[in-house]
Amino acid sequence: MRLYLDTSALVKLYVDEEGSPMIRSAIEQAGLIATSAIAYIEARAAFARRRHEGGLSAGDYRRIIRDLDADWSHCLIVEVTDPLIREGARLVEAHRLRAYDAIHLASAVTVHRRLAEPVVFASWDLDLEKVARREGFEPLRLGRPP
Repeated sequence: MRLYLDTSALVKLYVDEEGSPMIRSAIEQAGLIATSAIAYIEARAAFARRRHEGGLSAGDYRRIIRDLDADWSHCLIVEVTDPLIREGARLVEAHRLRAYDAIHLASAVTVHRRLAEPVVFASWDLDLEKVARREGFEPLRLGRPP
């Protein structure tokens, strides 16, 4: 399986919350894991927010960042380029997406085009997964029991 993770799915690898077991299982089955370059800063922001709000200890925060950095080199990272932004703009107009959601979906489209293989799209934004399905992706959650 080729798996694309948006940030809401990526975060679940490092913080135990609803959906973490499903994401971990999908990662184990995936032959390739892809995400957008923006997912790194989005994930770091989510972890920093949890740390500042008291949801993560200093030690847990450092471990999570260390693990994210180690895992990042094993992912196919889709850079944000002008063609990707233009694809995102098409998706915004077609589906009324938020900007970062459009960048993630455009990144998944880019992966699909590069590989010429099906890509499973993982997000914990149900609306975004529905749009991904309309764009031809198999959404991770919509096809599986909760």
